[in-house]
Amino acid sequence: MSMSSSLITTNLTQLPVETGKGGFPAESLTYNLEAEQALLGALLLNNPGLEHVSDYLRPEHFADQIHGRIYDAIQRLVDRGQIADPITLRDFFDKDKTLEPLGGAHYLVDLANSVVSIVSTADYGRLIHDLFLRRQLIQIGHEMVVESREFDIEVPAVQHIENAEKKLYDLATKGQFNNNTLPFNAALTQAIQTAEVAFKRDSHVVGVTTGFVDMDKWLGGLHPSDLLILAGRPSMGKTALATNIAFNAALYHAERSQDGANVAFFSLEMSSEQLATRILSSESKISSDKIRRGEIRADDFPTFVEVSRRIGNIGLYIDDTPALTVTSLRNRARRLKRQHNIGLIVIDYLQLLEAGGSKRGGDNRVQEISEITRALKGLAKELNVPVLALSQLSRAVEQRDDKRPQLSDLRESGSIEQDADVVMFVFREEYYEARREPPEGTEKHVEWQRRMESIYNQAEVIIAKQRHGPVGTLKLFFDGKLTRFGNLTDGDRVPDRY
Repeated sequence: MSMSSSLITTNLTQLPVETGKGGFPAESLTYNLEAEQALLGALLLNNPGLEHVSDYLRPEHFADQIHGRIYDAIQRLVDRGQIADPITLRDFFDKDKTLEPLGGAHYLVDLANSVVSIVSTADYGRLIHDLFLRRQLIQIGHEMVVESREFDIEVPAVQHIENAEKKLYDLATKGQFNNNTLPFNAALTQAIQTAEVAFKRDSHVVGVTTGFVDMDKWLGGLHPSDLLILAGRPSMGKTALATNIAFNAALYHAERSQDGANVAFFSLEMSSEQLATRILSSESKISSDKIRRGEIRADDFPTFVEVSRRIGNIGLYIDDTPALTVTSLRNRARRLKRQHNIGLIVIDYLQLLEAGGSKRGGDNRVQEISEITRALKGLAKELNVPVLALSQLSRAVEQRDDKRPQLSDLRESGSIEQDADVVMFVFREEYYEARREPPEGTEKHVEWQRRMESIYNQAEVIIAKQRHGPVGTLKLFFDGKLTRFGNLTDGDRVPDRY
């Protein structure tokens, strides 16, 4: 009943090989029909072998469409709890005209009889999948050539690059054979190892430090794969706090190589120069407003030089491209991860991102924000880094006597709260109280002054949601002139320079 190698080769040469999209020659495709035949024959004789390949191998991965249909039929029968062999599969292919050139259902018997080894199923599967990836790579290359030649003023060259990069990354993802299923003892070991790392560190920070003692105590640092939302009303200092966190993490990484990380900062609102000015102001203790307007003293420049020397080479990478789509952001983050091994992503801010290539109508904005938050959470898990995204709050805050934000104040979508691992609000009571000044010389004005003194240069960070820890409120020092946050316990109150 065995089948000679010459007969099987003759049969295989009759199988139609799919041509590439775009019309480029089929000969440029990479395939191994003998490996496909060997895999199918092994599966027909040993159905349990399907467990070694079913996680990643799909019918469309076969170069020959008929082989893909046979593989699909085997899968369907096994999924039903039935045996898949030439006899049980006959009903699938008796009326199938595609097998007629190969002898109809008898071809299944030929496949089973030509098997050399049933223990090589996994090797055959990997080879078939690898060849599929190579064919796809050829296809992407061809499409890149075709699209680049077709000039369309509505589609800039940069868009073609981003599309190609996305296709390549998606293809690379398909090529991963990683099995994310872990037995409990392995997961438990990882948890103990994480606790040991935190124990050995003086700061007891597991993830990336924020540079703020109390915040690190509450959060344990910014954890890999977490999506963190930092929200606040305008003028509360959310951009300043995010900038301080990003700078602290990059500086810690540069100086101590522990707790910190290289940081990617996507600034959709402010330019990179404006962010750099804020950091320069914070570190030089010179008002950012004075720096911007050039109202500085000659002896300030040596301070600038010293600050630049100390912080100029930290791993903080700022992308200030406006109106980014979440796809473009993801591609750029992947590139930065590959090139600079970033360990933290900061986005300022969420509502300025677009889910697609163009802005949608207002009626779909809630759905768009939902897509964006899901994509950011996916990016955090994919790159295994914390993603800190800033968000606006609705005006409902302004209608209440107590202006402290609540989760219900998150603007435009409840999915922000749902997808986030941590939701924090930054709140400065001093900002609101300063606008309630009563007439001077009255008893209320004296009370107001006492109240202002007690909250002067203070900010609250309200941790309203933390998936892996407690919620609560911590206080930070805030200097509006320097747009700088600090630890209240560190004597961080900086006297006015001017």
